[in-house]
Amino acid sequence: MAVYVYSITSKDHPARLDDLHGVGEPPCPLRTVTAGVLCAVVSDAPEDLRARRRDVLAHQEVQERLMKDGPVLPLRFGMTADDDEAVRGALEDRSDEYQEQLRNLGGATEYNLKVSWEEEALLRRILLESDEVRELNTATLSGSGTPEMSIALGELVAQEAEARQQALAAGIVEALRPYARDENVAAPGGRDFLNVSFLVQEDQEEMFLATGISLANQLGEECEFRLRGPLPPYSFV
Repeated sequence: MAVYVYSITSKDHPARLDDLHGVGEPPCPLRTVTAGVLCAVVSDAPEDLRARRRDVLAHQEVQERLMKDGPVLPLRFGMTADDDEAVRGALEDRSDEYQEQLRNLGGATEYNLKVSWEEEALLRRILLESDEVRELNTATLSGSGTPEMSIALGELVAQEAEARQQALAAGIVEALRPYARDENVAAPGGRDFLNVSFLVQEDQEEMFLATGISLANQLGEECEFRLRGPLPPYSFV
């Protein structure tokens, strides 16, 4: 039977999993596979594995429980292997790499930040700060502008918006960087212009969070500032 793999820990991790359950319906019991100084938390993999809410939550609960007792390398939802021996072989083949990653993650957790700019507020700021945009907008609204001017206005507004978003994103990351051990910028989705994860050491967590609150207050209602964590360090594995 195929094996579902949740995460990798050290062999001496407590792995307190007795009151948790794995993915599947009915839920599959959790167990561990050990190879040398490493351990993988696994269960049997259900045949019809899909990203159902109950299974995603079960996967996440395993990561969160393990995080409380030591460093963990969390695998993303849906990772499977042929059997226990395949898992054991992977632990043996990449033992040095996994041990180094566990050492690097010791005492640290992930925080993810997404930021979006309210569209009307951003447009008002551009009109206030750009003479060229203001002139083109006035001509367009008055009916005295040409079709070419309308196109130019749209292109210019897009350029101005991107420039401001990039500058603000860089400033936010720069402000939080001193309190993070590492960072991982991902492609933003939807209305977001920033999607970044930080690896934060426990002794820097208070300053990191305080800086995040300060930034959110400075941005005010113009921007939506969504900081989530502590999270399993998916972005740094």
